[in-house]
Amino acid sequence: MQETRRGVLSALADGPMSGPELADDLGVSRAAIWKHVEALREAGFEIDSDDGGYRLVSVPEFGAEAVEFCLEAPFSVEYHDSIASTNDRARELADAGATDVVVLADEQTGGRGRLDRRWASPSGGIWFSVVCRPALPPAHVPIYTLAAAVATAEALRSVGVDAGIKWPNDVLSGEGRKLVGILTEMEGEADRVSWVVVGIGINANVDAGAVPRTATTLRAEVGDVERAALTCDVLDRFDELRADPDSVLPRWRSLSLTLGRRVRVETPVETIVGEAVAVEHPGTLVVQTDTGERRVSAGDCEHLRPA
Repeated sequence: MQETRRGVLSALADGPMSGPELADDLGVSRAAIWKHVEALREAGFEIDSDDGGYRLVSVPEFGAEAVEFCLEAPFSVEYHDSIASTNDRARELADAGATDVVVLADEQTGGRGRLDRRWASPSGGIWFSVVCRPALPPAHVPIYTLAAAVATAEALRSVGVDAGIKWPNDVLSGEGRKLVGILTEMEGEADRVSWVVVGIGINANVDAGAVPRTATTLRAEVGDVERAALTCDVLDRFDELRADPDSVLPRWRSLSLTLGRRVRVETPVETIVGEAVAVEHPGTLVVQTDTGERRVSAGDCEHLRPA
């Protein structure tokens, strides 16, 4: 959001202010204040004006301006009512040199998960992708995936959802149904990352019948949520975690639904069955099998019933 526009909103959030007061506080002309107020109104902010000055009545339910209004993390937001894939658009922006940009959509028409599986992304959900340029070697990028899972699970818990994480990054309800999918993509060389795109899809204000039977939605779990506020919470937590990678694994472990469970992990070359006993940096799952410990860096994990 433009800096002066953000200043207008911050000032009005504290109570009514006149145009001259806003102009003096922000160091701009009264005409500039009027233009910013009109732009905010066009973006969906309800701002009344009377003899007492301007008064912020309500903020839009969703969209770039709504998210940037409550966002503390240093991300800019590009919003789409509908888009094929936020990850695809984020990759375009990354290739063009962008960083710390969030591509946000109300609906995806071509959402996808791991292995190019289709991801249902109807209107009312929260679908976004974050463009980052971390100073990491490619082998350490999985910590960003785990950070996204932690940020999302913690944010869902703050709105009353009994959320936990199935290795490495599926966020599930207390009954084990999928609420969130995460897809991380990157480009780089052997020793450095050029960019990372972290895509997060949250089944938010969506009817349960609009998602697969193995999934659920926030609407079904706790009712509709304030999507802009929840998006801000996830992004702020993710920003905090990426700045402190050492904090990711302890918080991931505290939310894990996988550790201590009997699992089957399908990798590109084999199937590993045993008890998930640990997760090591940058996200490697340690499985105790009948023949010893196995370490898995990537694969599809299924929770099994106890033997």
